Amino acid sequence: MTKYVEELIAIIRGNLSREELIDRLFDYHDNDIAEALELLTPEERKRLYSALGAERVAEIFAYLDDGDIYLKELSLKQQAKVISEMDSDDAVDILEEVDDDTKCKILGMLDKEASEDVRLLLSYDEDEIGSYMTTNFILIHNDLTVREAMRELVRQAGENDNISTIYVVDRQEQYYGAIELQDLIIAREHVELEDLISRSYPFVMDHEKISDCIEKIKDYAEDSIPVLLEDRSIGGIITAQDIVEVVDDEMGDDYAKLAGLTAEEDLNETTGESIRKRLPWLVILLFLGMVVSAVVGVFESVVAVLPIVMCFQSLILDMAGNVGTQSLAVTIRVLMDENLTTGQKVKLMFKEMKIGFFNGAILAVMALVFLGAYIHLFKGFTLGYSLMISACVGVSLVGAMVVSSLVGTLTPIFFKKVGVDPAVASGPLITTINDLVAIAVYYGLVAVVLIDIIHLV
Repeated sequence: MTKYVEELIAIIRGNLSREELIDRLFDYHDNDIAEALELLTPEERKRLYSALGAERVAEIFAYLDDGDIYLKELSLKQQAKVISEMDSDDAVDILEEVDDDTKCKILGMLDKEASEDVRLLLSYDEDEIGSYMTTNFILIHNDLTVREAMRELVRQAGENDNISTIYVVDRQEQYYGAIELQDLIIAREHVELEDLISRSYPFVMDHEKISDCIEKIKDYAEDSIPVLLEDRSIGGIITAQDIVEVVDDEMGDDYAKLAGLTAEEDLNETTGESIRKRLPWLVILLFLGMVVSAVVGVFESVVAVLPIVMCFQSLILDMAGNVGTQSLAVTIRVLMDENLTTGQKVKLMFKEMKIGFFNGAILAVMALVFLGAYIHLFKGFTLGYSLMISACVGVSLVGAMVVSSLVGTLTPIFFKKVGVDPAVASGPLITTINDLVAIAVYYGLVAVVLIDIIHLV
């Protein structure tokens, strides 16, 4: 708990009049007040809501992770007032968490403009960029003078606080360009507004998939980017804060997928919901694991003749898995660039294999020395016998790591090519594939070299 939150709790619990409370809270950021809300009792929160009013409560609720929980503490009429005062994207975040019956009642009580904005955002799928946009922005027409544009900016700034970029449309209400606030402020009256408008200012379309346009949004590094509807009018904007949220959600989603989950989990989910998310891939991997076990069974005779080789199976599997995961992470990150050429993909493949080879070679030398010493000193075998087994482990490491690097690179490239999200299928699948590869390389080498050629029995 921060110092400010402690101060806020003391202020709210003090015997201050409504006017004194509002005056004291004016000095604190809404995020700190939102954090303090979670530490208050329901009765204390209700007194606070009444004192602050719908507009300030709406600003505070925008910072809450579980705003729907606190929204329920208000009457239905008060809920509608708070939602009406919120930015449309923040309002949608809360409404998506309430039950359908309450949502319909609240939507029916909103004013016309707020209702239209909220319904528009609710109409998008959660993977479309339109679901993240806000309708809080400044919009002017391209045929205004600089003085008229400034007057319009001042008029709209009372309702919209995203003013660093002013968006411009033509008389058909189609997107025309954008003006930086600084350029408009310092412009002389005789300057034509057209000279201030950036006609090439970037934009995204409302139904674009987040995964398809996230790099475009990040690369431009603008404070906000307009989101266009099908008729080329501006439906809303994506702000820098929205971009951070989008990237964070995408990273969390990809992390969940790499772990073999169907979606990202949170602390509020029931055990049953978490089981349903985790089970599908685990069922698939169960059968793939059976394949791995069957491959191990093929080399049963090798283990019967040289049982000591079983001691180093997990070492080979773990190293192959680690290398495959590293190559996978690098490849998925690189594949986010939609302009990646086939030549660059081939270059990446050979680079990862080269890295796998040299890392494997270094580890092979270490395995030769240290495992050889371990087998000789602690297992009681002759030095020559020990070095031959440790050499086999070392060579297996090189082979398994090279192949694992190749698999870790090619698998996500393949899934990307066939239109499947590489993060969804790559993580759990590559682990099993690498196990198969490592088992086959290791026991195959033992069978051929140590048993068939050297006759080390």
